[in-house]
Amino acid sequence: MAQDAMTNSGALVPAEGLQGIVADWSSDQRAFKKVPWGKAMMWIFLLSDTFIFTCFLTSYMTVRMSTTVPWPNPSEVFALTIAGHHIPLILIAIMTFILISSSGTMAMAVKFGYQKDRVKCAVLMLVTAAFGATFVGMQAFEWTKLIMEGVRPWGNPMGAAQFGSSFFMITGFHGTHVSIGVIFLLIIAAKVLRGDLDHARPGFMTGRKGSYEMVEIMGLYWHFVDLVWVFIFALFYLW
Repeated sequence: MAQDAMTNSGALVPAEGLQGIVADWSSDQRAFKKVPWGKAMMWIFLLSDTFIFTCFLTSYMTVRMSTTVPWPNPSEVFALTIAGHHIPLILIAIMTFILISSSGTMAMAVKFGYQKDRVKCAVLMLVTAAFGATFVGMQAFEWTKLIMEGVRPWGNPMGAAQFGSSFFMITGFHGTHVSIGVIFLLIIAAKVLRGDLDHARPGFMTGRKGSYEMVEIMGLYWHFVDLVWVFIFALFYLW
C-alpha cells in the first residue's frame, strides 16, 4: 500500500496518481468514509447485475440481427383484444406504468424513512410491494398467453425459434428480481412498522440503531430493477 508523503513542515500530503488510488481504497479511510458497507455492497451487486443484463440484451440483439428467419412483430405478439378492439402492447404499457410508478413510491418511502416517519415509510413500501406483485402477476398472464399460443424456449410458431428462448430468459430473469424485491420490501416494511430500525432490535436486516439506511439500500435495488425494465421495454417490445 502506498504511503502518504511528508513535507518539510511535517504535514501529511496524500499520495497522487495510481498510488493514491490504491492507498485510498486499501486503507478504507477516504474512499468509503461515512459510507455504510451495506450500501457499498449493494452498489457492487448492482454493478455485477448490470453486466449480466447487458450480456443478455446484447445477446438478444445479436441473435435478432443475425437470424435469417423472420422475427415476430412485438406489436402483434403482445397485443390484446379488448371489447372487440385489437390493442397492441396495451398490457406491456400498463406493466411499465406500474413499475415506473413504484419507483416514485419507493423514493417517498426513503424520504419518510430518514424523517423517522415510520408509518408513512412502511405504508409506501407496502404500496411499492403491491405494485411489484401486480407487475409479476401481469407478467405471469403474459407468459401464460404465449405458452398457450405455442411459444416455447426451444420453438416458436410465429417465426424465429430464438424468440421464445430470448423472451423467457430475459423477462424471467427480470421477473425473478422483482419477485425477490417484493419479498424483501414486505420484510423491511414489517420491521419499520414494528420500530425495529429505531431500536436496533436484533434480527435479519435490522441495520444500525436509529438508521433507516436499510430502506435506502432497498430503494437502490428497486430503482435498478425499474431501470433495467426500461431497457427491456425499449429493446424487446418496441424494436
